[in-house]
Amino acid sequence: MSRTVAILRKEFLQMRRDRMTVGLAFLMPLIQLLLFGYAIQTDVRHIPTAVFDQAHSAASRDLLEAFTASGYFDLTVVADSPEAVSQAIDRGRAKAGILIPPDLDRCLARGDSAAVQVVVDASDNLVANQALAVANAIGLLKSQAVLVRRLGISGPLYDVRMRPWYNPDGITAFYMVPALLGTIVTMTMVILTAAAIVREKERGTLEQLIVTPVRSLELMVGKIVPYIALGYVQITVALLVAVTVFRVPIRGSVLELYLLTLFFITASLGLGILLSTLAQNQLQAFQLSFLVLLPSILLSGFLFPREAMPEVVYYLSTVIPLTYYLQIIRGIVLKGVGLPYLVGQVAALLVFSVVFVTLSAVRFKKRIA
Repeated sequence: MSRTVAILRKEFLQMRRDRMTVGLAFLMPLIQLLLFGYAIQTDVRHIPTAVFDQAHSAASRDLLEAFTASGYFDLTVVADSPEAVSQAIDRGRAKAGILIPPDLDRCLARGDSAAVQVVVDASDNLVANQALAVANAIGLLKSQAVLVRRLGISGPLYDVRMRPWYNPDGITAFYMVPALLGTIVTMTMVILTAAAIVREKERGTLEQLIVTPVRSLELMVGKIVPYIALGYVQITVALLVAVTVFRVPIRGSVLELYLLTLFFITASLGLGILLSTLAQNQLQAFQLSFLVLLPSILLSGFLFPREAMPEVVYYLSTVIPLTYYLQIIRGIVLKGVGLPYLVGQVAALLVFSVVFVTLSAVRFKKRIA
């Protein structure tokens, strides 16, 4: 224990001297949460839209008013031809186009379908999917209203009542900010620990540790504990920003969140130390860190639902610690669930922690590679 405490003192002293790194560790969650929390919005609204209205009637104006009233379409370009709509989209002045046929009123009077065309710039897939879904919904609602009037029905035939749970208003920040917290902790813990140990190799201070009676596992523990404390500081800062700035509700136990976060921080630090045993210099450490971080961000469910991924990729995501922590933090923060519902995720993070720390201790072997 005395040897481990000595390593702990050394690491805390090193962190105090390296003020730039510690300062970045404090500022990173603040800057990234504020930047990405505001910037990342999956609910795309106010899509600039070009309109070519050939009917110029009350029915066409009513239809266009339905598009603008939805809040998803802003009619920014009035075109005089289909080519003008195409040019507006090509030049980036519009992301969508609405083309209304000249025989709109005649079709509606005869009871035929009126071919209203909605074109979307699908080079931006998120905007395209949102625009197509909303446009289709508007078309269905307007068609239903016409049928109801003709049949003399006083209300809809099906009374489907929607009740979204946990995030009823569909606020993107409630879903994204907790995930950002986990992503930021992964980035800082993996990169800082990997770079710190490799930096000691380059400076020669690791040689002094090798000639001491400190065991490999004691050295690993001594290096992990200070960064665990730093990780908790990051999480505290991030939670304060989430609650005060983005008004994210924490429906579960904060104490339980802190307790379960320990397993995730330990797994991330163990992975960072393992990468440091593979790297020979700081450049390699950074490269290996980003090699791990990019799949963690893309495959963990942070941006894209894992259920939509190919089966092979879905199972590949099960070996990423961030996958399980996102389920933990979203479960506690948004759903208010506790440990009985998260036993599987906690067990997975515990396995990652033990495996990464053990492999790091075995690979280190108290010798210089």
